[in-house]
Amino acid sequence: MSTTTTESGTRTRAQTLRNRFGFGIGTIGRDAGYTLISMFLLFYLSDILAVSTPVFASVTAILVAVRVFDAVIDPFVGVLVDNTRTRWGKFKPWILVGVVISGVLMLLLFTPFSLDDAAFVVVFSAVYLAWSVAFAANDIGYWSMLPALSQEQSERERIGAFARICASIGTFGMVVAIVPVSSAIGEAIGDIRWSFFVVALGVVVLTIALQGVMLLLTREDRSLAGQPHTKFRELISVIVRNDQLLSIAVAFVLFNVAFSVTTNFGIYYFKYVYGDEDMYSIFTLVLGVSQLTALVVYPAIARRMSRWMLFTITLVAVVVGYGLFFFTPPGGLAMIIVSGVLVFAAQAMIQVHMLMFIADTVEYGEHKLGRRNDGVTLSLQPFIYKLSSAVATGVTGWAVIASGIKEAGDTSITDDGQVLVRVVMFVVPALLIALSYVVYRVWYKLDEARYEEIVEELRIRKVAAASVVEVETGEGSDDDARA
Repeated sequence: MSTTTTESGTRTRAQTLRNRFGFGIGTIGRDAGYTLISMFLLFYLSDILAVSTPVFASVTAILVAVRVFDAVIDPFVGVLVDNTRTRWGKFKPWILVGVVISGVLMLLLFTPFSLDDAAFVVVFSAVYLAWSVAFAANDIGYWSMLPALSQEQSERERIGAFARICASIGTFGMVVAIVPVSSAIGEAIGDIRWSFFVVALGVVVLTIALQGVMLLLTREDRSLAGQPHTKFRELISVIVRNDQLLSIAVAFVLFNVAFSVTTNFGIYYFKYVYGDEDMYSIFTLVLGVSQLTALVVYPAIARRMSRWMLFTITLVAVVVGYGLFFFTPPGGLAMIIVSGVLVFAAQAMIQVHMLMFIADTVEYGEHKLGRRNDGVTLSLQPFIYKLSSAVATGVTGWAVIASGIKEAGDTSITDDGQVLVRVVMFVVPALLIALSYVVYRVWYKLDEARYEEIVEELRIRKVAAASVVEVETGEGSDDDARA
Protein backbone atom coordinates (compact mmCIF):
# COMPACT_ATOMS: atom_id res chain seq x y z
CA MET A 1 0.00 0.00 0.00
CA SER A 2 1.40 3.39 -0.96
CA THR A 3 2.07 6.17 1.52
CA THR A 4 -0.51 8.35 -0.25
CA THR A 5 -3.18 5.66 0.10
CA THR A 6 -2.37 5.20 3.79
CA GLU A 7 -2.55 8.94 4.46
CA SER A 8 -5.83 9.14 2.56
CA GLY A 9 -7.29 6.29 4.62
CA THR A 10 -6.13 7.95 7.85
CA ARG A 11 -7.74 11.25 6.85
CA THR A 12 -10.96 9.45 5.94
CA ARG A 13 -11.12 7.66 9.31
CA ALA A 14 -10.37 10.89 11.14
CA GLN A 15 -13.14 12.72 9.30
CA THR A 16 -15.53 9.83 10.01
CA LEU A 17 -14.87 10.22 13.73
CA ARG A 18 -15.25 14.00 13.49
CA ASN A 19 -18.59 13.56 11.71
CA ARG A 20 -19.80 11.07 14.30
CA PHE A 21 -18.72 13.14 17.30
CA GLY A 22 -19.58 16.56 15.89
CA PHE A 23 -23.02 15.61 14.61
CA GLY A 24 -23.89 14.05 17.96
CA ILE A 25 -22.91 16.79 20.38
CA GLY A 26 -24.85 19.36 18.37
CA THR A 27 -28.08 17.78 19.62
CA ILE A 28 -27.46 18.19 23.38
CA GLY A 29 -28.45 21.80 23.97
CA ARG A 30 -30.96 21.85 21.12
CA ASP A 31 -32.91 18.88 22.46
CA ALA A 32 -32.80 20.30 25.97
CA GLY A 33 -34.41 23.47 24.62
CA TYR A 34 -36.98 21.60 22.57
CA THR A 35 -37.87 19.52 25.64
CA LEU A 36 -38.28 22.67 27.72
CA ILE A 37 -40.85 23.91 25.23
CA SER A 38 -42.58 20.72 24.12
CA MET A 39 -42.92 19.12 27.57
CA PHE A 40 -42.99 22.02 30.04
CA LEU A 41 -44.46 25.02 28.25
CA LEU A 42 -48.00 24.09 29.28
CA PHE A 43 -46.82 23.45 32.85
CA TYR A 44 -45.07 26.83 32.85
CA LEU A 45 -48.32 28.51 31.81
CA SER A 46 -50.63 26.59 34.14
CA ASP A 47 -48.54 26.23 37.32
CA ILE A 48 -45.82 28.92 37.12
CA LEU A 49 -47.55 31.88 35.48
CA ALA A 50 -50.95 30.57 36.65
CA VAL A 51 -52.78 32.02 33.67
CA SER A 52 -56.56 31.93 33.72
CA THR A 53 -58.45 28.92 32.36
CA PRO A 54 -59.69 30.83 29.26
CA VAL A 55 -56.11 31.91 28.48
CA PHE A 56 -54.80 28.38 29.05
CA ALA A 57 -57.47 26.89 26.78
CA SER A 58 -56.83 29.53 24.09
CA VAL A 59 -53.06 29.09 24.17
CA THR A 60 -53.43 25.29 24.06
CA ALA A 61 -55.60 25.54 20.94
CA ILE A 62 -53.13 27.97 19.36
CA LEU A 63 -50.17 25.75 20.18
CA VAL A 64 -51.89 22.84 18.48
CA ALA A 65 -52.72 24.94 15.40
CA VAL A 66 -49.19 26.39 15.16
CA ARG A 67 -47.56 22.98 15.51
CA VAL A 68 -49.75 21.56 12.77
CA PHE A 69 -48.93 24.56 10.54
CA ASP A 70 -45.25 24.23 11.42
CA ALA A 71 -45.31 20.53 10.56
CA VAL A 72 -46.94 21.25 7.20
CA ILE A 73 -44.31 23.81 6.17
CA ASP A 74 -41.41 21.51 7.11
CA PRO A 75 -41.31 19.75 3.70
CA PHE A 76 -41.28 23.16 2.00
CA VAL A 77 -38.25 24.10 4.09
CA GLY A 78 -36.81 20.75 3.00
CA VAL A 79 -37.15 21.86 -0.63
CA LEU A 80 -35.24 25.06 0.17
CA VAL A 81 -32.49 23.03 1.83
CA ASP A 82 -32.27 20.65 -1.14
CA ASN A 83 -31.94 23.59 -3.53
CA THR A 84 -29.28 25.43 -1.49
CA ARG A 85 -25.82 25.71 -3.03
CA THR A 86 -23.14 27.53 -1.02
CA ARG A 87 -19.42 27.18 -0.33
CA TRP A 88 -20.40 25.84 3.12
CA GLY A 89 -22.70 23.19 1.67
CA LYS A 90 -26.48 23.14 1.64
CA PHE A 91 -27.14 22.30 5.30
CA LYS A 92 -24.90 24.46 7.48
CA PRO A 93 -26.31 27.91 6.58
CA TRP A 94 -29.78 26.80 7.69
CA ILE A 95 -28.41 25.29 10.89
CA LEU A 96 -26.52 28.46 11.85
CA VAL A 97 -29.28 30.98 11.10
CA GLY A 98 -31.92 28.78 12.68
CA VAL A 99 -30.10 28.21 15.97
CA VAL A 100 -29.41 31.91 16.59
CA ILE A 101 -32.92 33.16 15.79
CA SER A 102 -34.74 30.33 17.58
CA GLY A 103 -32.56 30.88 20.65
CA VAL A 104 -33.54 34.53 20.95
CA LEU A 105 -37.22 33.70 20.47
CA MET A 106 -37.12 30.94 23.10
CA LEU A 107 -36.00 33.53 25.65
CA LEU A 108 -39.03 35.63 24.76
CA LEU A 109 -41.34 32.63 25.26
CA PHE A 110 -40.22 32.36 28.88
CA THR A 111 -40.29 36.07 29.60
CA PRO A 112 -43.20 36.74 32.03
CA PHE A 113 -44.82 39.69 30.25
CA SER A 114 -47.20 41.81 32.33
CA LEU A 115 -50.08 41.92 29.85
CA ASP A 116 -53.82 41.55 29.99
CA ASP A 117 -55.29 38.23 28.86
CA ALA A 118 -56.00 39.17 25.23
CA ALA A 119 -52.63 40.85 24.68
CA PHE A 120 -50.82 37.94 26.31
CA VAL A 121 -52.44 35.42 23.97
CA VAL A 122 -51.59 37.52 20.89
CA VAL A 123 -47.95 38.21 21.85
CA PHE A 124 -47.29 34.68 23.07
CA SER A 125 -48.79 33.15 19.93
CA ALA A 126 -46.78 35.40 17.59
CA VAL A 127 -43.50 34.62 19.37
CA TYR A 128 -44.26 30.90 19.39
CA LEU A 129 -45.04 30.90 15.67
CA ALA A 130 -41.79 32.70 14.87
CA TRP A 131 -39.83 30.31 17.11
CA SER A 132 -41.38 27.32 15.35
CA VAL A 133 -40.30 28.55 11.91
CA ALA A 134 -36.76 29.35 13.05
CA PHE A 135 -36.41 26.01 14.83
CA ALA A 136 -37.66 24.25 11.69
CA ALA A 137 -34.86 25.80 9.64
CA ASN A 138 -32.29 24.53 12.12
CA ASP A 139 -33.88 21.14 12.66
CA ILE A 140 -34.38 20.24 9.01
CA GLY A 141 -30.93 21.45 8.01
CA TYR A 142 -29.49 19.42 10.87
CA TRP A 143 -31.14 16.06 10.29
CA SER A 144 -30.97 16.38 6.50
CA MET A 145 -27.19 16.30 6.82
CA LEU A 146 -27.18 12.74 8.21
CA PRO A 147 -27.54 10.84 4.89
CA ALA A 148 -24.82 13.06 3.39
CA LEU A 149 -22.34 12.05 6.11
CA SER A 150 -22.28 8.38 5.10
CA GLN A 151 -24.04 5.90 2.81
CA GLU A 152 -22.97 2.91 4.88
CA GLN A 153 -25.82 1.60 7.03
CA SER A 154 -23.49 0.56 9.85
CA GLU A 155 -21.85 4.00 10.03
CA ARG A 156 -25.23 5.71 9.84
CA GLU A 157 -26.32 3.60 12.79
CA ARG A 158 -23.24 4.66 14.75
CA ILE A 159 -23.81 8.34 13.92
CA GLY A 160 -27.52 8.06 14.63
CA ALA A 161 -27.04 6.14 17.88
CA PHE A 162 -24.48 8.64 19.19
CA ALA A 163 -26.72 11.53 18.15
CA ARG A 164 -29.63 9.94 20.04
CA ILE A 165 -27.37 9.45 23.08
CA CYS A 166 -26.49 13.15 23.04
CA ALA A 167 -30.11 14.12 22.39
CA SER A 168 -31.18 11.96 25.34
CA ILE A 169 -28.60 13.67 27.55
CA GLY A 170 -30.17 16.99 26.62
CA THR A 171 -33.73 15.73 26.96
CA PHE A 172 -33.37 13.91 30.25
CA GLY A 173 -31.01 16.49 31.65
CA MET A 174 -33.84 18.97 31.22
CA VAL A 175 -36.49 16.58 32.53
CA VAL A 176 -34.48 15.76 35.65
CA ALA A 177 -33.27 19.30 36.34
CA ILE A 178 -36.27 21.48 35.52
CA VAL A 179 -38.16 21.12 38.82
CA PRO A 180 -35.26 21.38 41.33
CA VAL A 181 -33.26 23.90 39.30
CA SER A 182 -36.18 26.22 38.54
CA SER A 183 -37.31 26.02 42.19
CA ALA A 184 -33.80 26.87 43.44
CA ILE A 185 -33.50 29.77 40.99
CA GLY A 186 -36.94 31.05 41.99
CA GLU A 187 -35.99 31.03 45.66
CA ALA A 188 -32.64 32.70 44.95
CA ILE A 189 -34.08 35.59 42.92
CA GLY A 190 -37.37 35.77 44.82
CA ASP A 191 -39.60 35.32 41.75
CA ILE A 192 -40.44 31.84 40.46
CA ARG A 193 -41.84 33.34 37.24
CA TRP A 194 -38.33 34.34 36.06
CA SER A 195 -36.77 30.96 36.92
CA PHE A 196 -37.72 29.40 33.59
CA PHE A 197 -36.20 32.37 31.74
CA VAL A 198 -32.86 31.76 33.49
CA VAL A 199 -33.02 28.07 32.59
CA ALA A 200 -33.82 28.98 28.97
CA LEU A 201 -30.88 31.41 28.86
CA GLY A 202 -28.47 28.69 29.94
CA VAL A 203 -29.87 26.32 27.33
CA VAL A 204 -29.55 28.89 24.53
CA VAL A 205 -25.89 29.59 25.33
CA LEU A 206 -25.13 25.85 25.47
CA THR A 207 -26.94 25.17 22.20
CA ILE A 208 -25.17 27.87 20.20
CA ALA A 209 -21.77 26.80 21.56
CA LEU A 210 -22.21 23.09 20.80
CA GLN A 211 -23.73 23.64 17.38
CA GLY A 212 -20.82 25.93 16.58
CA VAL A 213 -18.48 23.02 17.32
CA MET A 214 -20.64 20.75 15.15
CA LEU A 215 -20.45 23.16 12.21
CA LEU A 216 -16.66 23.20 12.44
CA LEU A 217 -16.19 19.43 12.72
CA THR A 218 -18.67 17.89 10.28
CA ARG A 219 -18.18 17.60 6.53
CA GLU A 220 -20.82 16.42 4.09
CA ASP A 221 -19.99 14.20 1.11
CA ARG A 222 -19.89 16.71 -1.75
CA SER A 223 -19.98 13.91 -4.33
CA LEU A 224 -23.68 13.56 -3.50
CA ALA A 225 -24.30 17.19 -4.48
CA GLY A 226 -25.16 18.44 -7.95
CA GLN A 227 -28.65 16.95 -7.97
CA PRO A 228 -31.38 18.62 -10.05
CA HIS A 229 -33.35 21.32 -8.24
CA THR A 230 -36.70 20.34 -6.76
CA LYS A 231 -39.64 22.57 -7.59
CA PHE A 232 -42.27 23.31 -4.96
CA ARG A 233 -44.98 21.86 -7.19
CA GLU A 234 -43.07 18.56 -7.16
CA LEU A 235 -43.01 18.36 -3.36
CA ILE A 236 -46.09 16.20 -2.87
CA SER A 237 -45.08 13.73 -5.55
CA VAL A 238 -41.57 13.39 -4.05
CA ILE A 239 -43.14 12.29 -0.76
CA VAL A 240 -46.13 10.31 -2.00
CA ARG A 241 -44.23 8.39 -4.69
CA ASN A 242 -41.66 7.35 -2.10
CA ASP A 243 -43.96 4.69 -0.67
CA GLN A 244 -41.39 3.46 1.87
CA LEU A 245 -40.97 6.97 3.28
CA LEU A 246 -44.73 7.38 3.49
CA SER A 247 -45.32 4.08 5.29
CA ILE A 248 -42.61 4.59 7.91
CA ALA A 249 -43.80 8.18 8.44
CA VAL A 250 -47.31 6.96 9.31
CA ALA A 251 -45.90 4.37 11.71
CA PHE A 252 -43.61 6.98 13.26
CA VAL A 253 -46.47 9.47 13.79
CA LEU A 254 -48.53 6.87 15.64
CA PHE A 255 -45.60 5.92 17.86
CA ASN A 256 -44.60 9.49 18.66
CA VAL A 257 -48.13 10.62 19.48
CA ALA A 258 -48.24 7.80 22.01
CA PHE A 259 -44.86 8.60 23.53
CA SER A 260 -45.43 12.38 23.55
CA VAL A 261 -48.72 12.01 25.42
CA THR A 262 -46.95 9.95 28.08
CA THR A 263 -44.03 12.34 28.52
CA ASN A 264 -46.26 15.42 28.50
CA PHE A 265 -48.36 13.94 31.30
CA GLY A 266 -45.40 12.77 33.39
CA ILE A 267 -45.14 15.76 35.70
CA TYR A 268 -48.93 15.91 36.13
CA TYR A 269 -49.04 12.18 36.92
CA PHE A 270 -46.55 12.41 39.76
CA LYS A 271 -48.11 15.55 41.19
CA TYR A 272 -51.80 14.63 41.03
CA VAL A 273 -51.98 10.81 40.79
CA TYR A 274 -48.82 9.45 42.40
CA GLY A 275 -48.94 12.24 44.97
CA ASP A 276 -45.25 13.19 45.11
CA GLU A 277 -44.03 15.74 42.57
CA ASP A 278 -40.41 15.46 43.78
CA MET A 279 -40.38 11.77 42.78
CA TYR A 280 -40.66 12.87 39.13
CA SER A 281 -37.02 13.98 38.97
CA ILE A 282 -35.76 10.76 40.59
CA PHE A 283 -37.89 8.68 38.26
CA THR A 284 -36.67 10.47 35.12
CA LEU A 285 -33.06 10.20 36.27
CA VAL A 286 -33.37 6.41 36.49
CA LEU A 287 -35.08 6.30 33.11
CA GLY A 288 -32.52 8.61 31.54
CA VAL A 289 -29.71 6.29 32.59
CA SER A 290 -31.67 3.33 31.21
CA GLN A 291 -32.23 5.06 27.89
CA LEU A 292 -28.60 6.12 27.55
CA THR A 293 -27.49 2.57 28.33
CA ALA A 294 -29.83 1.24 25.65
CA LEU A 295 -28.40 3.66 23.10
CA VAL A 296 -24.81 2.75 24.00
CA VAL A 297 -25.43 -0.97 23.45
CA TYR A 298 -27.67 -0.45 20.40
CA PRO A 299 -24.93 -0.76 17.71
CA ALA A 300 -23.67 -4.02 19.23
CA ILE A 301 -27.19 -5.47 19.41
CA ALA A 302 -28.03 -4.25 15.91
CA ARG A 303 -25.06 -6.19 14.52
CA ARG A 304 -26.43 -9.44 15.94
CA MET A 305 -30.03 -9.40 14.77
CA SER A 306 -32.09 -8.01 11.92
CA ARG A 307 -33.73 -4.63 12.24
CA TRP A 308 -37.26 -6.00 12.09
CA MET A 309 -36.55 -8.52 14.86
CA LEU A 310 -35.06 -5.86 17.16
CA PHE A 311 -37.89 -3.48 16.28
CA THR A 312 -40.46 -6.15 17.17
CA ILE A 313 -38.83 -6.94 20.51
CA THR A 314 -38.60 -3.30 21.54
CA LEU A 315 -42.21 -2.52 20.62
CA VAL A 316 -43.45 -5.48 22.65
CA ALA A 317 -41.36 -4.24 25.59
CA VAL A 318 -42.95 -0.78 25.36
CA VAL A 319 -46.50 -2.17 25.37
CA VAL A 320 -45.72 -4.45 28.34
CA GLY A 321 -44.21 -1.48 30.19
CA TYR A 322 -47.36 0.56 29.64
CA GLY A 323 -49.45 -2.29 31.05
CA LEU A 324 -47.35 -2.44 34.22
CA PHE A 325 -47.43 1.34 34.52
CA PHE A 326 -51.25 1.43 34.35
CA PHE A 327 -51.68 -1.02 37.24
CA THR A 328 -49.03 0.56 39.48
CA PRO A 329 -50.62 1.62 42.80
CA PRO A 330 -49.76 4.91 44.52
CA GLY A 331 -46.40 4.52 46.25
CA GLY A 332 -45.36 1.59 44.03
CA LEU A 333 -42.02 3.10 43.06
CA ALA A 334 -40.31 -0.22 42.25
CA MET A 335 -43.07 -1.17 39.83
CA ILE A 336 -42.93 2.28 38.23
CA ILE A 337 -39.17 2.00 37.72
CA VAL A 338 -39.44 -1.46 36.15
CA SER A 339 -42.20 -0.40 33.78
CA GLY A 340 -40.41 2.86 33.02
CA VAL A 341 -37.16 1.09 32.13
CA LEU A 342 -39.07 -1.14 29.71
CA VAL A 343 -40.79 1.82 28.05
CA PHE A 344 -37.91 4.27 27.82
CA ALA A 345 -35.03 1.89 27.09
CA ALA A 346 -37.01 0.29 24.27
CA GLN A 347 -38.19 3.70 23.06
CA ALA A 348 -34.57 4.84 22.70
CA MET A 349 -33.82 1.98 20.32
CA ILE A 350 -37.06 2.57 18.42
CA GLN A 351 -36.12 6.22 17.84
CA VAL A 352 -32.79 5.17 16.29
CA HIS A 353 -34.61 2.60 14.16
CA MET A 354 -37.07 5.18 12.89
CA LEU A 355 -34.28 7.63 12.05
CA MET A 356 -32.40 4.93 10.12
CA PHE A 357 -35.57 3.85 8.30
CA ILE A 358 -36.21 7.43 7.13
CA ALA A 359 -32.56 8.03 6.19
CA ASP A 360 -32.50 4.86 4.07
CA THR A 361 -35.47 6.08 2.05
CA VAL A 362 -33.23 8.86 0.65
CA GLU A 363 -31.44 6.30 -1.54
CA TYR A 364 -34.71 4.48 -2.20
CA GLY A 365 -36.25 7.72 -3.47
CA GLU A 366 -33.17 8.48 -5.58
CA HIS A 367 -33.35 4.99 -7.07
CA LYS A 368 -37.06 5.23 -7.82
CA LEU A 369 -37.42 8.89 -8.82
CA GLY A 370 -33.95 9.64 -10.23
CA ARG A 371 -33.24 12.50 -7.82
CA ARG A 372 -31.76 12.71 -4.33
CA ASN A 373 -33.91 14.68 -1.87
CA ASP A 374 -32.13 14.69 1.50
CA GLY A 375 -33.93 17.80 2.73
CA VAL A 376 -37.45 16.81 1.75
CA THR A 377 -37.01 13.23 2.98
CA LEU A 378 -35.48 14.12 6.35
CA SER A 379 -37.95 16.98 6.80
CA LEU A 380 -40.44 14.21 7.51
CA GLN A 381 -38.70 13.56 10.83
CA PRO A 382 -39.37 17.03 12.33
CA PHE A 383 -42.75 16.96 10.58
CA ILE A 384 -43.52 13.74 12.47
CA TYR A 385 -42.30 15.12 15.79
CA LYS A 386 -44.25 18.35 15.43
CA LEU A 387 -47.45 16.73 14.23
CA SER A 388 -47.17 14.23 17.08
CA SER A 389 -46.45 17.03 19.53
CA ALA A 390 -49.46 18.98 18.26
CA VAL A 391 -51.80 16.05 18.79
CA ALA A 392 -50.23 15.26 22.17
CA THR A 393 -50.51 18.92 23.26
CA GLY A 394 -54.18 18.95 22.34
CA VAL A 395 -54.83 15.71 24.21
CA THR A 396 -52.83 16.92 27.24
CA GLY A 397 -54.55 20.30 27.38
CA TRP A 398 -57.99 18.69 27.10
CA ALA A 399 -57.20 16.07 29.77
CA VAL A 400 -55.74 18.66 32.17
CA ILE A 401 -59.05 20.49 32.04
CA ALA A 402 -61.34 17.40 31.88
CA SER A 403 -59.60 15.64 34.78
CA GLY A 404 -59.92 18.68 37.03
CA ILE A 405 -56.18 19.34 37.24
CA LYS A 406 -56.45 22.94 36.02
CA GLU A 407 -58.86 23.89 38.81
CA ALA A 408 -57.24 21.69 41.48
CA GLY A 409 -54.21 23.88 42.15
CA ASP A 410 -52.19 22.14 44.85
CA THR A 411 -55.07 19.90 45.96
CA SER A 412 -55.79 16.36 44.77
CA ILE A 413 -58.14 15.49 41.94
CA THR A 414 -61.10 13.07 42.04
CA ASP A 415 -60.84 9.31 41.52
CA ASP A 416 -62.49 9.69 38.11
CA GLY A 417 -59.92 12.34 37.21
CA GLN A 418 -57.09 9.98 38.20
CA VAL A 419 -58.56 7.19 36.06
CA LEU A 420 -58.77 9.59 33.10
CA VAL A 421 -55.11 10.53 33.53
CA ARG A 422 -54.09 6.85 33.64
CA VAL A 423 -56.12 5.96 30.54
CA VAL A 424 -54.79 8.88 28.52
CA MET A 425 -51.23 8.38 29.69
CA PHE A 426 -50.99 4.58 29.34
CA VAL A 427 -53.89 2.82 27.61
CA VAL A 428 -54.26 5.09 24.58
CA PRO A 429 -50.49 5.14 23.89
CA ALA A 430 -50.25 1.34 24.10
CA LEU A 431 -53.00 0.97 21.48
CA LEU A 432 -51.37 3.53 19.17
CA ILE A 433 -48.00 1.77 19.42
CA ALA A 434 -49.58 -1.57 18.54
CA LEU A 435 -51.16 0.05 15.47
CA SER A 436 -47.78 1.59 14.59
CA TYR A 437 -46.23 -1.86 14.48
CA VAL A 438 -48.97 -3.17 12.19
CA VAL A 439 -48.32 -0.35 9.71
CA TYR A 440 -44.58 -1.04 9.78
CA ARG A 441 -44.90 -4.80 9.26
CA VAL A 442 -47.46 -4.57 6.46
CA TRP A 443 -46.03 -1.75 4.33
CA TYR A 444 -42.32 -1.14 5.06
CA LYS A 445 -40.19 -3.49 2.91
CA LEU A 446 -36.81 -1.71 2.77
CA ASP A 447 -34.69 -4.21 4.71
CA GLU A 448 -30.87 -4.42 4.82
CA ALA A 449 -30.53 -6.62 1.73
CA ARG A 450 -32.78 -4.45 -0.42
CA TYR A 451 -30.97 -1.28 0.69
CA GLU A 452 -27.57 -2.71 -0.30
CA GLU A 453 -28.95 -3.65 -3.72
CA ILE A 454 -30.23 -0.11 -4.23
CA VAL A 455 -26.91 1.52 -3.22
CA GLU A 456 -25.02 -0.77 -5.63
CA GLU A 457 -27.44 -0.04 -8.47
CA LEU A 458 -27.04 3.71 -7.84
CA ARG A 459 -23.26 3.32 -7.94
CA ILE A 460 -23.48 1.52 -11.30
CA ARG A 461 -25.76 4.24 -12.66
CA LYS A 462 -23.32 6.97 -11.64
CA VAL A 463 -20.38 5.16 -13.21
CA ALA A 464 -22.33 4.71 -16.44
CA ALA A 465 -23.42 8.35 -16.45
CA ALA A 466 -19.84 9.50 -15.87
CA SER A 467 -18.66 7.35 -18.79
CA VAL A 468 -21.24 8.94 -21.08
CA VAL A 469 -20.12 12.42 -20.02
CA GLU A 470 -16.48 11.54 -20.70
CA VAL A 471 -17.30 10.31 -24.20
CA GLU A 472 -19.47 13.34 -24.99
CA THR A 473 -16.84 15.81 -23.75
CA GLY A 474 -13.86 14.01 -25.33
CA GLU A 475 -12.39 13.04 -21.93
CA GLY A 476 -12.38 9.31 -22.53
CA SER A 477 -9.58 7.11 -23.77
CA ASP A 478 -6.67 8.29 -25.94
CA ASP A 479 -8.34 6.68 -28.96
CA ASP A 480 -11.50 8.64 -28.26
CA ALA A 481 -9.50 11.84 -27.90
CA ARG A 482 -7.62 11.27 -31.16
CA ALA A 483 -10.87 10.42 -32.93
